[in-house]
Amino acid sequence: METLAQRAALLRESLQKSQSVTDAVVSILGSFDSRLSALDAAMRPIQVRTHAVRTAHENIDRTLRSADVILTQFDRTREAEREIQKGPHENLQGFLDAVDRLRSIERFFSSNRSYRSSDGVLNHVNALLSKALVKMEDEFQKQLTQRSKPIEPDRLFDCLPSTLRPSSESHPEGGKNQSHSENQQNSEAAVYSPPALIEPRFIPFLAKLAQQLVQAGCQQQCSEIYSEARASALESSLKSLGVEKLSKDEVQKMPWEILESKIGNWIHFMRIAVKLLFAAERQLCDQVFECSQSLRDKCFAQITRNSLATLLSFGEAIAMSKRSPEKLFVLLDMYEIMCELQADIDTIFVGESCSQMRESALSLTKCLAQTAQKTFSDFEEAVEKDATKNIHIDGTVHPLTSYVINYVKFLFDYQSTLKQLFQEFKGEDGTGSELATVTMSIMQALQNNLDAKAKQYKDPALMHIFLMNNIHYIVKSVRRSEAKDLLGDDWIQRHRRIVQQNANHYRRIAWSKVLQCLSGQGLTSSGGSGQVGSEGGNSSGASRAAVKERFRSFNVLFEEIYQKQCGWSVPDTELRESLRLAVAEILLPAYRSFLKRFGPLIENSKAPGKYVKHTPEQVELLLANLFEGKQERT
Repeated sequence: METLAQRAALLRESLQKSQSVTDAVVSILGSFDSRLSALDAAMRPIQVRTHAVRTAHENIDRTLRSADVILTQFDRTREAEREIQKGPHENLQGFLDAVDRLRSIERFFSSNRSYRSSDGVLNHVNALLSKALVKMEDEFQKQLTQRSKPIEPDRLFDCLPSTLRPSSESHPEGGKNQSHSENQQNSEAAVYSPPALIEPRFIPFLAKLAQQLVQAGCQQQCSEIYSEARASALESSLKSLGVEKLSKDEVQKMPWEILESKIGNWIHFMRIAVKLLFAAERQLCDQVFECSQSLRDKCFAQITRNSLATLLSFGEAIAMSKRSPEKLFVLLDMYEIMCELQADIDTIFVGESCSQMRESALSLTKCLAQTAQKTFSDFEEAVEKDATKNIHIDGTVHPLTSYVINYVKFLFDYQSTLKQLFQEFKGEDGTGSELATVTMSIMQALQNNLDAKAKQYKDPALMHIFLMNNIHYIVKSVRRSEAKDLLGDDWIQRHRRIVQQNANHYRRIAWSKVLQCLSGQGLTSSGGSGQVGSEGGNSSGASRAAVKERFRSFNVLFEEIYQKQCGWSVPDTELRESLRLAVAEILLPAYRSFLKRFGPLIENSKAPGKYVKHTPEQVELLLANLFEGKQERT
């Protein structure tokens, strides 16, 4: 217990000492706090002065930097001004860089209007930019005027496919010595190479100038400068080629021979204009105005509008002129070239600015098709109503027949074009049924007219020779042409039978009286058989006088027919020989039989040669002279 009491006393003493120490530390710390407060109060003015100095330094640095930037802009302005004074001709890139710098400077001072010098600098920069724009416009116009030269015809011809190049200067229509179908195939497979309207190395120069002018808001001036220069060059190129500005009245009053030549030229001009000149103008517009789709379309429309209108106006005048059969093929040629070029026109004349020009081209195509259709109908009607009275006295093929057949042959050179025309405007299915119908109608109209013309012959036999010749000519021509497949074998066989029927009618009508002279009927007491060409029998009971009269009649009729029919014409060699053989087949047997039966009566009489003038062999030789279209003596 005593020990515990001693320890408790020691613990109490320690606690008292610790309390004393704590009180002493608290007192010391309290004195530090007051001293620090005094020190802070003393340092506050110094801190304020230091912050002010730092802020001043920052303001000075910022001002120096701003001044440096402004001075740099002044330096850039002076450098740009020197380039602007030189102009764009010597160093276009340097000039354009200077314009870009001026625009950058203009943006800088516009966004920093607080600078006292901003307004003055802006006025100076804007004056330089205006001056630069004037110089760029002048340079743009100068370069376009210098570089925009007409393209010579020979150079254009060199850009055409070899198959479509003109053979001589006097015949600008390419492929003149080739058939229509060959020309069509050549044009479809042809590759065209549009000429370079401006040397390629100058195009980037023009494009940069155009871009700067557009960015400066000078689209209108730029468009006018470019369009005026290029339109003049294009019109001059077409004029050198031979394109004329003709009014519709002038076109419609031209003689057909001159007009036909001009139409051929027009077809060639259209091909050159669209596939070469217009295509090249579109390409150049796209390159120069790469910066603006709307501007390139607008400029192209302005450049080509008058030239295209001149070309289309000629076509419209032809389509609206008085219709006549000979115009059908040039109408089809014109329709064909418009169809051929339609896809090119749609591609080249793209955009809203060119919509009216596309519609004008399509309108001409439709107008040509409608006029061609009406000409078809007119031709069929004209064939049936042809009232020419000048039939040939020899019964040969009538000019109308050869004209119509040649016409139909030419039609078949245009088969694909006609099928396209019928398909587009009549709902034709492309099988050619409409063309077959039209062709059959024309053929029937011709046959009706020939039937009417045949009635003008007073000699029925010659009438059948005329019909035989003409129908045979039709059949033979059809068999040798593409019309054969379209009209069909039934049509051909039916008309061959008509040829044979007319040949039979001729033979019966022309030789029936001669054959009656060679009949034994009425010469013998028994009456004889009276059959032409009958063999056997003799002259028993025949009157010598009656036999002489028969021989005399035969000679007169034969010589009369011979003289007449030598002047008739069967121009086809095969048909002529066939007809002679058909006559010989009925005449020679009858003549031999008659001579055999009744010749002895004459031989024993005085001057037998007066009655028996020809041997059968001589008759056969004489028949070989028939249908030569010239008079012969027996």
